[in-house]
Amino acid sequence: MSRPAADAPVLVDALRTPIGTAGRSLARLTAADLAAPLVAALADRLDRHGIAPGEVRDVVLGNCTGPGGDVARVAALQAGLPVSVPGLTVDRQCGSGLAAIAVAAALVRSEPGAVLAGGVESASTAPWRSWPPQDGGEPVRYERAPFAPAALGDPDMGPAADLLARDRGVSREEQDRYAARSHARAVATRCAGGFDDELLPVGGVARDDRPRSGLTVERLARLRPAFRPGGTVTAGNACGVNDGAALVTVVDAATHRRLGVPGLRVLATATAGVDPDRPGRGLVPATQLALDRAGVTLDEIDVVELNEAFAGQVLACCAELDLDPERVCPEGGALALGHPWGASGAVLAVRLFSQLVRRPGGRLGLAAIAVGGGQGVAVVVEACG
Repeated sequence: MSRPAADAPVLVDALRTPIGTAGRSLARLTAADLAAPLVAALADRLDRHGIAPGEVRDVVLGNCTGPGGDVARVAALQAGLPVSVPGLTVDRQCGSGLAAIAVAAALVRSEPGAVLAGGVESASTAPWRSWPPQDGGEPVRYERAPFAPAALGDPDMGPAADLLARDRGVSREEQDRYAARSHARAVATRCAGGFDDELLPVGGVARDDRPRSGLTVERLARLRPAFRPGGTVTAGNACGVNDGAALVTVVDAATHRRLGVPGLRVLATATAGVDPDRPGRGLVPATQLALDRAGVTLDEIDVVELNEAFAGQVLACCAELDLDPERVCPEGGALALGHPWGASGAVLAVRLFSQLVRRPGGRLGLAAIAVGGGQGVAVVVEACG
């Protein structure tokens, strides 16, 4: 398939909050509290370029475990956008933030202008949910909604990742080595100021909670399996439970030319489904489809950002894609930064923006994420002037 024409949508700005560990630095902030400052900041930057807040076409946010309702609309109003600016909340579980960006890209194709898109999650303030009482009994609290019908398989992501690593023959040592490297890369990036321009402090917090210096394979090897006896996934080679938000500004090609700023052209987006018993595989067919639609190969991609939910899951996907794991998340990924579910896909896009636009280090980028229930979302972008 030939590469899309130069009239593709463009990401012209990108910001994220620090990522907090649930119950820690950002624990008092709701989903709207996390997203609204990003919405306000991106709208203000557009205003400086001559696009008034009232001209923003929409605010599209991914979210998984919020209070319900339309978090995007609440965040837009809380940010001070005019009441005329609508909001849309997207739930594709862990892929919600990247799915929201794909939705925004489609929106500006049909209705030119600017859309603010991304995702947000506040695991700390997620409401407790219960099934209604039956036969006079008590309500039954549940941790999550079903990912898939039980008859097809509805595993939690952790046990499923452990089984995927087993299926692919990914060893415990390989997983611990990958996790230690993610932390080392994130710490090095932070020390070099590589996160500074993409971070918007919120609630008095200006840096990510989770990256740890000096985290060695030997230290990780002491941790016990987290999900099954004899398993290889541990608290050390798995992501955390986190709070955070990330947003980008998406515009149509004509608006991008008028703004005259560098950005990331969206060459292709893709969503795919896989067996819900092995949901971590979802990013593989999504990546393959997005690359095919963009007319590029994986070897041509300069920066690869895969959501590091579990080291074993990422390594299994790399093996299936014939992708060298050394190329993944060159500045550290979710194992080090954290995985604020509904925001994580958008965090990948922000990271691509920093590495390809703010500090140009290549031309083509890939963001891909696996989703509970057996889905995957991927986006291929190209740096453009």
